[in-house]
Amino acid sequence: MADFLAPALDGADSVDRVEANGLELVYEQFGCDSDPALLLIMGLGTQLTGWPDAFCRALADHGLRVIRFDNRDVGLSTKLREHTGYDKVHKAFVKSLLGRDINIAYRLEDMVDDTIGLMDALGIDRAHLVGASMGGMIAQLVAGLHPQRVATLTSIMSSSGARRLPRGKLKVLLRLASAPKNSDPETVVAHMAKTMRMIGSPNIGRSHAGWQAELLRNVKRSYYPAGTGRQVLAVLSAGSRVELLKQIAQPALVIHGAADPLLPVKHGRDTASHLPNARYEEFDGMGHDLPPPLLARIVQLIHELTDQVPI
Repeated sequence: MADFLAPALDGADSVDRVEANGLELVYEQFGCDSDPALLLIMGLGTQLTGWPDAFCRALADHGLRVIRFDNRDVGLSTKLREHTGYDKVHKAFVKSLLGRDINIAYRLEDMVDDTIGLMDALGIDRAHLVGASMGGMIAQLVAGLHPQRVATLTSIMSSSGARRLPRGKLKVLLRLASAPKNSDPETVVAHMAKTMRMIGSPNIGRSHAGWQAELLRNVKRSYYPAGTGRQVLAVLSAGSRVELLKQIAQPALVIHGAADPLLPVKHGRDTASHLPNARYEEFDGMGHDLPPPLLARIVQLIHELTDQVPI
């Protein structure tokens, strides 16, 4: 368990970038090229480092080729700076409440194409997919739109996008829409750490100091809030995936926290209810993060799932 608290357990085995869907995507790999591939898709505005090193290493030690990557507009991957004419986040949120069309820079489906492009560039015909939050939405779409490319699906703290589901707590949504007072790294890190303490696991998550240490490393690697804003628009404009989920026949795992204030637990339960072949695991005390005390159990659950479908 202590290993999962390590901030950087040895790092990845390889770090590189590839051309995918007209973009450059930076990725890191744990494990051997010859092992079955497991692709980790991270959530809104979060770099590949959001998947802890020790978590990735534990998955790879089970005989998996574990790949984590920076989505478009985040980290060290291509930034879509040339896109203009899209709505600001506050305006888009109001439009989403009113059911009006949002002017976006790109869709989640474009990020699906990024994922498939990454797989093509790395010579991966079929992979196990694990997505967190927005990454879970992308993973669901990949599994539904490209079923031949997906062996298993794991959706963590994500949603089906069904319109009847409850929204996150207002104070959390307002916090996510707020910005640091300036771009000084210390100010940015303090702002982000407070946000993560608000949305993360209240009693089993990282401490404020723990979040500050992790976020400082991330901010030094990359800080690009404009990209996060464009990803927000993609999420807000996404439709329901309920009918698509009903068509996903692959073995699936849905993980959600009972204490998630951003995507309340009904989102996880609903996602699992529409997947024909899903196992649902709900964790008391888990918020909208990957709390270190639960990582060993999450790794075990993913291993049990991937063992069902050898590639």
